[in-house]
Amino acid sequence: MAVTWPAGGDATAGAAGSAPGPPGSAGPAGPAGPAGPQPRALIVTVYGLYARQTAGWMSVASVIELLARCGVDEPSVRSAIFRLKRRGLLLAARPGGVAGYELSDEARVILDEGDRRIFERRRATMADGWVLAVFSVPESHRHQRHQLRSQLSRLGFGTVEAGVWIAPAHVLEEAQAVLARHNLDRYVELFRASHVAFSDPAGLVARCWNLDRLSEQYQAFLARQVPVLAAYRRRKRIDTGQAFADYVGALTQWRRLPFLDPGLPEAALPTRWNGLRAADTFFELRDRLTAPAAEFVAVAERQRAD
Repeated sequence: MAVTWPAGGDATAGAAGSAPGPPGSAGPAGPAGPAGPQPRALIVTVYGLYARQTAGWMSVASVIELLARCGVDEPSVRSAIFRLKRRGLLLAARPGGVAGYELSDEARVILDEGDRRIFERRRATMADGWVLAVFSVPESHRHQRHQLRSQLSRLGFGTVEAGVWIAPAHVLEEAQAVLARHNLDRYVELFRASHVAFSDPAGLVARCWNLDRLSEQYQAFLARQVPVLAAYRRRKRIDTGQAFADYVGALTQWRRLPFLDPGLPEAALPTRWNGLRAADTFFELRDRLTAPAAEFVAVAERQRAD
């Protein structure tokens, strides 16, 4: 499934329907560029943040109102909801006769898994060791081979060679759960390992992960979110609606990055690695914006109920 909370996939590509926020705001941001993420990526973020507080359900009217604050118009919201329903993430439900959508069981699992990766700042050390995924999938099972590679990539594994992938050791438990849930465990073996020789740690990591691409995505995040953070540091009062739009935008842009970078050891990363500053930026934004953003959503719900 391409549209997920953790990985973003095509949901982070730019699209019509998302627009910059009011003056002084970076608006709903995404790694795709100035246009920001697609509306369905923003909807996944909103459901992940707020729907689980209400049994996983949100009314269509609520989603339309909240996404309007992020610069997304009603037709784009309805179209994005339809696509999320078609992908099995949202299910139509009418409690009390009110039209809305609830999270599917699969979506809840994906969101819970995403929470652990996105909101926990895990940074491995070389002493922690690694997890190796070793697999060989027969040609007659090409679809499963593609699925396996996709899931390993989504988990942040790097490639040693075609059938040998590597990740920091702390990814082991998550990898076991994800591969078993997708019925891919019969094709792969997982091993705990230590690097003994011969490459230096930086050379090993640079060979197994595309650090240039990852650095570019971190830089895109910083370019959009550092000005947002600077503005909040200067402000004495916070507009809750703007805080909501800025937090949803920052989280939508951020949530893919902890999967591309599974907490690689700092000692094996380039000097002045911009991923560390990007993480500092996101978590300070989160600390500053979580409460006012939640207040905006709560007030909007109360006003709609009245």
